[in-house]
Amino acid sequence: MRQHDAMDCGPTCLRMIARHHGSDWSLGTLRERCDIARDGVSLDGVAAAAESIGLRSLAVMANYDQLASALPLPCIIHWNQNHFVVVVAADERRVRVADPAAGLVILSREEVLRRWTADEGQGVALVLEPTPAFFTHEGEQHATRGFASRWPYFRPYRRLIVQLMLGMSVASLLGLVFPFLTQALVDVGIGTRDIGFVYAVLLAQLMLFAGRTAIEMIRAWILLHVGQRVFIAMLTGFLAQLLRLPMSFFDTRTLGDVLQRVADHDRVETFLTAGPLEILFSFVNVAVLSVVIAIYSPTVLAVFLIGTALATGWIVALMGRRQRLDQEHFEHRTASQNALVELVEGISELKLNDCERRKRWDWEKIQVRLFRVNKRRLALEQVQSAGSMAINEAKNIVITFIAAREVIAGEMTLGMMLALSWVVGQVARPLERTLAFVSAAQDAKFSIDRLDEIHEFPEEQPADRPALRELGSARSLVAEGVSFRYPGSSRWVLHDVDLEIPAGKTTALVGASGSGKTTLLKLLLGFYTVEAGQLTVGSLALDNLDRGFWRRQCGVVMQDGHIFADTIAGNVAVGFEVVDVPRLLDALETANLREFVESLPLAWKTRIGSDGVGLSQGQRQRILIARAVYADPQFLFFDEATSALDATNERQIMDRLREFQRGRTSLVIAHRLSTVRDADQIIVLDRGKVVERGTHEELTALAGTYYQLVKNQLELGG
Repeated sequence: MRQHDAMDCGPTCLRMIARHHGSDWSLGTLRERCDIARDGVSLDGVAAAAESIGLRSLAVMANYDQLASALPLPCIIHWNQNHFVVVVAADERRVRVADPAAGLVILSREEVLRRWTADEGQGVALVLEPTPAFFTHEGEQHATRGFASRWPYFRPYRRLIVQLMLGMSVASLLGLVFPFLTQALVDVGIGTRDIGFVYAVLLAQLMLFAGRTAIEMIRAWILLHVGQRVFIAMLTGFLAQLLRLPMSFFDTRTLGDVLQRVADHDRVETFLTAGPLEILFSFVNVAVLSVVIAIYSPTVLAVFLIGTALATGWIVALMGRRQRLDQEHFEHRTASQNALVELVEGISELKLNDCERRKRWDWEKIQVRLFRVNKRRLALEQVQSAGSMAINEAKNIVITFIAAREVIAGEMTLGMMLALSWVVGQVARPLERTLAFVSAAQDAKFSIDRLDEIHEFPEEQPADRPALRELGSARSLVAEGVSFRYPGSSRWVLHDVDLEIPAGKTTALVGASGSGKTTLLKLLLGFYTVEAGQLTVGSLALDNLDRGFWRRQCGVVMQDGHIFADTIAGNVAVGFEVVDVPRLLDALETANLREFVESLPLAWKTRIGSDGVGLSQGQRQRILIARAVYADPQFLFFDEATSALDATNERQIMDRLREFQRGRTSLVIAHRLSTVRDADQIIVLDRGKVVERGTHEELTALAGTYYQLVKNQLELGG
């Protein structure tokens, strides 16, 4: 089984072993259970996922002889210090390896020792064997996907497709007339020296040519119309599904990986739009023209079929290697996309650190690897093409010889020979299309497998799970025994946290960097699911609320809040179709931004660059504050909302926000004393645990963690 990207080797190996023992699990489920992170998965993560589906795991250090004779196979081994593969079989000289990146390969003892073992001659192996619990799991019932799941996109265009099929049928029938016209031209027109007949045949050929050309033009327009609409529909469905996925998905994917999957749609659409119809009529043309060849000469037909079978076999034999190269190409393209995005997004840091050249070199190294893969792909395509052409040319030479011999023997006329040559030449084109279709099908299947991973990944809000869209009368936020760690990490960011954020009050959350403050805020917003414990809004579990509904009740300013390439009004009124100008001006006033905005030539209609290009950090932060205020929410969450503001701006904004916060449930994360000292309650986090709570005066009197934070900030003595 093949991995979809470079990070999937561990879950894919586990999926192969589970399938070997009789249970089928989706890659998405195993990825989640492996706690995969953006930089991959650990052996411990693979073992934990294996045990969750009923496989007993044992990690061992073993040498080659133990691998060949003692370890139960299949097992997973650590490969090149950065990859996982499955050992299928091994003896004293060779090892059969199922590599999720390269397919099934047979390697020598020396190659395995070089890539698996360390200096001591030992390597890491993960032995997996089924327990009785494994057989109680039935795996997962996967929804039908692949090519079949894409056909519904074509249903609205059934009439156009029928017209297309009729047009191509007519074109095929018109094409059948040409060889008989050619034969008649030579045998009758030239043989009897009847120039009138020759003119008539030429006129008929011109009319047939005009008809086929018109049909071809109409076919191209229909394919363009259907193809573009299907492409937009598929891409829209993909993006809709992508946006329904939880934050944990995006934490383990790079931007380049997502962009490459978007690019896959173009390849799938091109194949589905043109491929099946062309191959259908290619088969029809080949079948019909084969009948014509049989009418002229059964011997020629036999040679034709044998040559065609050999050429097809040559192409198919190299398909496995082509698929491996396509996988490598995808991985290098993803890395190239990531590097390019970093170059553009990190340009200020690159210039500050004078490292533009080094980062450019990193990108160029990726291009070198991509170039090498492309060379290998081109070489393989040339081998496929050259072999196929050689077989076809040999076939054509033999056919020409047989036809010439039959003309000499009087078994065939010269006109029949020319017609036969024309037919053989016409058959070559459908055959080329058929062989191109096989390659395109392989590429499209690989792209669809990558896209289906998105559709198989559990949604943030499953459609089959009912969710509440109303809040009870009690509005306090409560955390009971909440523990959480990020995917791919064994460190608890929050551990057994108990706290209450009273309704209508302002609660401040303070603590040293890395204490878990922002993580708790993301849990309250439903970005992640707690691993232990429960979060509630009044008497309702947060998990039972519709995520979209809950977030519409919240006004949020995050540390890394995003500014869109839109107008100022569009950035403040995000999610609202119509901008309420008085409400917009009130929000800008609260954020102390109104005077600045009204001084601009286009005021709030002024467009700003992506991620706030052209704005200061403080102005960006004030737009985010105005966005939260404009939403008029019941709950407010501020994560270092004024960290980039000067003291004067901060004081003015905090005074206005206190008025706005009155009667609303607020959680404020901040380091500055001026931001938190007037809160109704201050909660202190330290290393993921609540260590203190109370008012500013109460916590200062305790002389504990909060006091130390205040003392360090104000540089107090004693």
